[in-house]
Amino acid sequence: MSVIVYTESEKGKFKKAAFEVVSYAKAVADQMGTSVTAVTINAENVESLGNYGASKVLSVNNANLDTFNAKQYASVIEQATKQDGGNVVIVSSSADSKYLAPLLAVGLEAGYVPNVVEAPSSVSPFTVKRTAFTNKAFANTEISTDVKLVGLSNNSFGLVESGGSTSVEEFTPSIPDSGVSVESVDKATDKVSIADAEIVVSGGRGLKGPENWALVEDLAEVLGAATACSKPVSDLGWRSHSEHVGQTGKPVASNLYIAIGISGAIQHLAGINSSKVKVVINTDPEAPFFKAADYGIVGDAFEVIPKLTEKLKAFKAQNA
Repeated sequence: MSVIVYTESEKGKFKKAAFEVVSYAKAVADQMGTSVTAVTINAENVESLGNYGASKVLSVNNANLDTFNAKQYASVIEQATKQDGGNVVIVSSSADSKYLAPLLAVGLEAGYVPNVVEAPSSVSPFTVKRTAFTNKAFANTEISTDVKLVGLSNNSFGLVESGGSTSVEEFTPSIPDSGVSVESVDKATDKVSIADAEIVVSGGRGLKGPENWALVEDLAEVLGAATACSKPVSDLGWRSHSEHVGQTGKPVASNLYIAIGISGAIQHLAGINSSKVKVVINTDPEAPFFKAADYGIVGDAFEVIPKLTEKLKAFKAQNA
């Protein structure tokens, strides 16, 4: 029996989440006294997964899988799990993995627990800690099915290099007809993605208009951060809906989240509550966000952000 881990990639390159789930899978495998088998789909440099604990890679290469399809990807992982005799399957908490996980759980007759934040407290019975109530609490959840499916929350476990090597096997699963065809995929290629970002700089209506978004972008550039926005900003058309974070937008679990001119509606807080450190800049000292923040600045963003950006630029120049 082994621990199976699905490692996401895009255009052949592994996402950061891929190395995190392998690191987590290695910790689980060590507790169980077994090994880690990684499943890759059209990925390059698959041997690199050995650095994080994968002892074997089942490498799938099929041009029909170049575009993500939940039904087909779930079927590939299901077939790999059954061939390798896996009884624990690890996926990330990306949008793609959350889409395929329920299908995979049905195919494997597996209990599925998403938003897991720690290695199991016990493997007999198999018990994991996950976030609950929109990240306001934690729940220790036991998975009693023969096959367990775990969705690891992004940025919760980190990357742990174990320095091992891996064997690579070509795996040729059958590909089911999905009944869905993708006409085109449009993605921003010049920005850090919100899902992979360790730092996110987000703006709200306090910025007064899209013409002032350079404040957010300049700060994000110096920090190497992704840019995001609140729901009202995307609803007003100031920014793309792809940047909307919150309960009804993209969830954020960054190491640092900087909110500029965002009051902190409960839906927004629910979506970013998994971020480790939250910094708020707002003119209103009574803004709800301050109650959830680790650090807060009561001040005008048009004065605070340029000074902060210049200080950070100077610090980077001194330490270059």
